Amino acid sequence: MEQQGEIWTAEQVLALAPDAASRKAGARLAEPGPWSDAGAGDGALWGLCEGSGGTRYRTVVDTTGPAFACGCPSRKFPCKHALALSLLWAGGAVPTTGAEPPRWANEWLTARRNRAEPAANAAVSPASSESHRATANADAARRRAQARARRIAAGASELEQRLEDMLLSGLASMERAGYGPWDETAARMVDAQAPGLAARVRELGSVPASGPDWPARLLEELALLHLLDEGFLGIERLPAPLAATVRSRVGLNTDAAEVLSGPDTTTIRDRWLVLGQQDREDGRLTARRIWMRGERTGRMALHLSFSGPDRPLDLALPPGLVLDADLAYYPGARPLRAALGERRAPTASGGVPQGGGVDAALAAYGDALRDDPWLDAWPVVLADVVPIPGRGSGDWQLADADGESALPLDPRWSGRCSRWQLASISGGEPVTVFGECGHRGFTPLTVWDPEPVSL
Repeated sequence: MEQQGEIWTAEQVLALAPDAASRKAGARLAEPGPWSDAGAGDGALWGLCEGSGGTRYRTVVDTTGPAFACGCPSRKFPCKHALALSLLWAGGAVPTTGAEPPRWANEWLTARRNRAEPAANAAVSPASSESHRATANADAARRRAQARARRIAAGASELEQRLEDMLLSGLASMERAGYGPWDETAARMVDAQAPGLAARVRELGSVPASGPDWPARLLEELALLHLLDEGFLGIERLPAPLAATVRSRVGLNTDAAEVLSGPDTTTIRDRWLVLGQQDREDGRLTARRIWMRGERTGRMALHLSFSGPDRPLDLALPPGLVLDADLAYYPGARPLRAALGERRAPTASGGVPQGGGVDAALAAYGDALRDDPWLDAWPVVLADVVPIPGRGSGDWQLADADGESALPLDPRWSGRCSRWQLASISGGEPVTVFGECGHRGFTPLTVWDPEPVSL
């Protein structure tokens, strides 16, 4: 398995898709049924996918590139078959074989890599061979990381030029342009292996249709995107925590195993109260977010996991449970995401969490934003707040019981039923609510009555 290298996550695979249609089509094909003779090994994936009319498309992926080849007529790159095969691999459904790839795959891989097999190693002792292999794998991983960093830097430079051209032509033209320019630019960032940049660019397409004052909002988002570009292009001059944040924002993710066992890893043992759990679907994939807070440390933590076809979510922790466990935070200027380590005791039921008022929530978000300017929201617990209905989805508020301060609810949050559900649980009386506080408002996730209720 060492020869295969790090297995991609489903999120990383989907970030390589050229568009939303390819992501959905790839996710639909990511099941064993249409595939045969699939295998993985030596930095490659291969398989035959049953197409229309009985045609079997030869699909091969060089995971060291990455690079893709397929016999289908699609002009998209990567095509849905390459995405589906990669998703199957990410879900553990592609067996790692000790055999050579089939001839048709091996020919493409050899031409692609433009290298010959090493000279005979029969005379090398097993111990030295293993040491040589480990060194070679480390060198190869370093070269791949350097190559990807160069591609991302080239993409960031191209994006900077596109942003400059856009500003010179005027933001007013973007209202008539629609999503086309944004989707095309996002595709270029996918080619540069910068899924984080691609995602931020795609989101900009909806800003011109977001109502009055959209040019100001678009300019704000463009400024943040410019800051992220410049941060990556000058990353060697940044403090280590901020550099880690920039890497994660452009899409360079750290593997959970590395977070838990890396040389600089520090695990934190605490009794972690589960504050909220939320599943979000993207095609046939589901992302699960679990928020926790340490009883002793008071630190917030976010556990993130993904599922795909034939790959169930690995962890379910309903709000209100307490977990005695080790967590290790992913590196960053304001760490939040964490990997779950050893669990030392069975889960137990916790009580109503302690929280603060609206001003404390805004201060917590402001402190986090100071360290990570690209942060959309920060998890907080609001205590003794009352839901205040409004005429529209953007008019609802959560107000302190004394009426001194209030937070607007994020208008994008859920549907009208959830807002009225929150109001009915409160009954006009103060409640404790957990959610995310951001520049668009507050998103409720759990309310205590006195038991936790997910919204």
